[in-house]
Amino acid sequence: MVRLTLDLIAKRSNLKPRKEETTLQYLKKITHINFSAKNIDAIEDLSLCKNLSVLYLYDNCISQITNLNYATNLTHLYLQNNCISCIENLGSLKKLEKLYLGGNYIAVIEGLEGLEGLRELHVESQRLPLGEKLLFDPRTLHSLANSLSILNISNNNIDDIRDLEILENLNQLIAVDNQLLHVKDLECLLNKLMKLWKMDLNRNPVCLKPKYRDRLILVSKSLEFLDGKEIKNMERQFLMNWKASKDAKKISKKRNSKNEDISNSYISNFETMHHIVPVYYPQVGKPKLVFFSDTQRYLANGNASPEISQEDNPKIIEDMGNLTLKEPESLLTKK
Repeated sequence: MVRLTLDLIAKRSNLKPRKEETTLQYLKKITHINFSAKNIDAIEDLSLCKNLSVLYLYDNCISQITNLNYATNLTHLYLQNNCISCIENLGSLKKLEKLYLGGNYIAVIEGLEGLEGLRELHVESQRLPLGEKLLFDPRTLHSLANSLSILNISNNNIDDIRDLEILENLNQLIAVDNQLLHVKDLECLLNKLMKLWKMDLNRNPVCLKPKYRDRLILVSKSLEFLDGKEIKNMERQFLMNWKASKDAKKISKKRNSKNEDISNSYISNFETMHHIVPVYYPQVGKPKLVFFSDTQRYLANGNASPEISQEDNPKIIEDMGNLTLKEPESLLTKK
């Protein structure tokens, strides 16, 4: 195995020192170091590389992130495909903008507090034990809320990403090959991520849900690409019109149902207040409907109401005889 030292950097750097330059002067002006796939297993002190901004250490055997504390001008750090199990010792890298940690053994995204300038985080394809999933420390998410714009969490057995709603400035989310299942959870997330314009969820179970694409397009006005396919204005407008028509039908159906309930209630109350009796008159030959009030029904049965005097009875009976009778032929059959 090989340790990354200042001597190794000086010997293998693409830049060649001038004759009058010392090694110290030479190391100070280095901005890019590329030691990818060199069997590096440890990082030694790089504090003399004052202007180092880009460090390539992918495809090595590094198990710990160490000795980068003084590389305060570092903006890009490539550590994918190593043996790292914990994100640590990065708190002093205030200028770090892009961090690549895919293909390691990281189980929890943590230790990034203080990296206020971090714009991209790539933690895809962690080599986790069977059945485990990648987790997020709320403190780290909170610290990245205002800065992070690109997040790659693909192939990590993740089944819930609602915690990511705090990343209010996120504009690209790549989460392919996970276990996301519920469209409703994604709708809630998109309602929070108002700046997200690209999302890739290919090869998640949720992609097979009915109306999956339609529902996500409708809930997010900022989304321009979904699962690698562009969302055209015509597609979005069609879905918006379809939803508006569907909502209008629901409102109309609800209104009609309410009116029907009111109508049924009125008829029920009317029948309770009035006794409906079919009466047959031989001289006419058709049944008629007569509505008797409680008092009239009492008189029709030959019983005088205790509340009505005998003097009023002839007048009431005479009024009943003068009733105008209607012929609801649709309700009564011919005799």
